[in-house]
Amino acid sequence: MTLKLYYAPGACSFVPHAMLEQAGATFEPVAVKLHKGEHKSPEYLALNPRGQVPVLSDGGEVVTQIVAIIAYIDAKFPESAFIPKAPLARARFVETLAWMNNTVHPTFTHFFMPNKFSDDEAAQAAMKRFAAGQYRALMAELQGLLAKARAAGQDWLGGVHCGPLDAYALTLLRWGSIAGIDPEGFPELWAHVQRTAQVPAVARAIERERLQLNLYKPA
Repeated sequence: MTLKLYYAPGACSFVPHAMLEQAGATFEPVAVKLHKGEHKSPEYLALNPRGQVPVLSDGGEVVTQIVAIIAYIDAKFPESAFIPKAPLARARFVETLAWMNNTVHPTFTHFFMPNKFSDDEAAQAAMKRFAAGQYRALMAELQGLLAKARAAGQDWLGGVHCGPLDAYALTLLRWGSIAGIDPEGFPELWAHVQRTAQVPAVARAIERERLQLNLYKPA
């Protein structure tokens, strides 16, 4: 076995985790417990000096950053057709993936870890409130992207079968429930996430990570 995926349960590393399961890959899943600071250990920092997940190790070569890892898995398992090959469809896929990673994801980070951006407690509290409102708007935009895909005859966000965009959407909506956003407020998106969770390969990743899809608690 040469492939190792270092992941944190519930983190964006869920996306490559689900991809490897879908590809039928032989790989070693290595859980990194962020709450115990395992990402700051000397052993982990030797893999990724930034101390982030996911990390994919393949025969001694290390790939970091989720966008790069998704591209690497797609190239390594071309038969899985995770990323469309047609130029425009491929561009649309990358467009959505980049938005998820560079806009939606950091917005949640401002809610979940405001201490990364300010050491002032009042500023952190204000940041959390503001980010939660922004995140709700982004979930509406994500639901709109799903509606657009359906209107184009696509059953899934990335094309004809469940793929990385759907796994990322599942992750992002789940994070929204942590931010106090009821997923049932986005019925089409919530139904899509539940459908994604029922795909056998995705379900295996969910089971390994012991994830609960909806963590929303009414105020």
